[in-house]
Amino acid sequence: MSLLWLRVAVLLYGIAALAVLPAALYERPRWRHIAIPAMVAALLFHFVSLAEMLNAAHHRLPVDMYETLSLLGLLLGGAFLIVYWRYRTVSLGVFVLPICFLLSLVPAVLPGQETTPFSQLHTGWIFLHIALLLAAYAALLLSLLASVLYLIQERRLKSKHTTPATAWLPPLETTDQIALRSLLFGLPCMTAGLLIGSWIAQQLFGPSYFLDSKVLLSFGMWIAYVGMIYIRRHSGLRGRRAIYLSAFVLLVVLAVWSANQFSAVHRFTTP
Repeated sequence: MSLLWLRVAVLLYGIAALAVLPAALYERPRWRHIAIPAMVAALLFHFVSLAEMLNAAHHRLPVDMYETLSLLGLLLGGAFLIVYWRYRTVSLGVFVLPICFLLSLVPAVLPGQETTPFSQLHTGWIFLHIALLLAAYAALLLSLLASVLYLIQERRLKSKHTTPATAWLPPLETTDQIALRSLLFGLPCMTAGLLIGSWIAQQLFGPSYFLDSKVLLSFGMWIAYVGMIYIRRHSGLRGRRAIYLSAFVLLVVLAVWSANQFSAVHRFTTP
């Protein structure tokens, strides 16, 4: 049943992604009454699907790429609803909802078969480790998208005219607050996730854990994340430079994920 619920969630994500376009781009606010309920329902079915999937596999956390993508899509969709509840803007949905759709589509069409040999992964600590890091990744992606919207809106204001293609954008201050607060939310999640992962890996692998390729990149990612927040808060960095900085950190995140192929600690293999 978990696969059925996930496919229902994918359908609802698609409806929400389509409905948000006229609501955000064509000044049709009534369409948000379709987009937001569809998104809420999608998240509900998605959550039920993920819970059933993990329960059927007898573990409480994602252990392969497909389950991880599913959880990341769930967290990103939840982050969008939080932004909507706080700022009453659906502008980010133009980008976020299609991403949620794609992240859920992959495990819905190609469910994974990978497992992990470590019985310790059935503990709540590993679940917390993965959930916190995925929340940090979702916050970083949300901040990058908000920075892109900031740049588009800034250019519109400098041109001193409004067009239907840009009238849907929120004020600069709102967009900047979304970008910065997303980063501020993601930092403690990333820090706690890395600390918990370090503690668990120490129990499993000992000091050799710190020589693992993904571990070294993960701490480099944390340093880049801290540096990005420091620069944004103390220099007032916005617009194009903020996009470049966020994109750089996102590339580091992708490098960390790619390091799974060379990591003895994080790589999950099929028996």
